[in-house]
Amino acid sequence: MFTQRKAYMPYVSPFDPCPPIRVKTYETPPQLYLGYQLPNFPQFPPLEALHRGTLWPILYSPYGGRMERSETAE
Repeated sequence: MFTQRKAYMPYVSPFDPCPPIRVKTYETPPQLYLGYQLPNFPQFPPLEALHRGTLWPILYSPYGGRMERSETAE
């Protein structure tokens, strides 16, 4: 299984005047992990698809926002 949220630890200089951010995170889109679309993929109902912004659940990626990202990174 894959995770859409990735994390890495950047170099922290001893001479940096700002407080360091020890763990940085970023998100990758779900279509990076798909080869090509097979027939008969499951689909959201039409109203739910409009709400989520995609017809296929495999392509749905909820936006976490800044606060959620910082809590999970630590």
